[in-house]
Amino acid sequence: MPKSTNQKQKILYILDYLRHHTDEFHSVTTTQIISHLSANGIKAERKSIYSDIETLCDYGFDIVHGNGPGNGYRLLSREFELPEVKLLVDLVQSSKFITTKKSRELIGKLERFVSDHNAHALQRQVVVTDRNKTANEKIYYNVDVIYSAIADNVRIRFHYFDWDVKKQMQLRKDGAFYHVSPWLLTWDDENYYLVAFDSQAGLMKHYRVDKMLDIELTEEERDGRDAYDQIDVAAYSRKTFGMFAGEEKTIQLLCDNSMTGVIIDRFGKDVALRPYDEDHVLARADIAVSPQFFGWLTGLSGKVRIFSPASVADAYRDYLQNLLNSLQ
Repeated sequence: MPKSTNQKQKILYILDYLRHHTDEFHSVTTTQIISHLSANGIKAERKSIYSDIETLCDYGFDIVHGNGPGNGYRLLSREFELPEVKLLVDLVQSSKFITTKKSRELIGKLERFVSDHNAHALQRQVVVTDRNKTANEKIYYNVDVIYSAIADNVRIRFHYFDWDVKKQMQLRKDGAFYHVSPWLLTWDDENYYLVAFDSQAGLMKHYRVDKMLDIELTEEERDGRDAYDQIDVAAYSRKTFGMFAGEEKTIQLLCDNSMTGVIIDRFGKDVALRPYDEDHVLARADIAVSPQFFGWLTGLSGKVRIFSPASVADAYRDYLQNLLNSLQ
């Protein structure tokens, strides 16, 4: 049989067909493969299909052939297994950092890692529209620029905004640019944050990436290396509640025994814990004291209390009293 013009692509068409139409529970026959090739302008004999499948198997693809009439080929090896793709889909659709539009695009790309049969099943689990998503479509550009600045060892500048009561963006600092040295991107409380050195203030600060606008590289070399080297990145997010800064203090918390798991979830397995009495444990942790920390305590319904220092306990009482006053 004379070769068609697309013969060089034949094995790629076969692999693509297997990826789309087969999985653990679905197979395709040699006749179906030949028909698919023909629809794409490629003529093929059964013997050549056997040879191409063997070549793919030799290369490392896990392609099995069932026995008996009607049984065909199934591609079992994939970059991601179906449970892994489902997990990634869940992460994408639940992330506030990723916009609704981008969530749908990413999930569409993830579907390419499974068969069409399983992609249809994935669609049934996708619920994106009503999630609380960021509205800043330029966030992916921001991340790319930040990584470029870190790689090139230069500072960046950007505008930073808040939302007003009319749901309009309002630039901070009366629209003046922020100039910082980027050192790290981190994830906390479902948001992406830039950890950067502010030369004017002489300290490390963090900024929500989805609130950054008009981000640009500068030609100025980064500074703040010494400050960055002193950061324990893992501990940084544990001690900072909601990434809100505050004065860092070593605090002892008196906790009901039932709260031990809550303390470990918040501060990690290395948190200092010791029995206090039959019903309580005493936990010690370095914490950035802020209203967000006090709000976290309030949500635990008195089962976790500030044991020391007294100054922080007094500040917490003032916080609670102000809440009560606001209700009057």
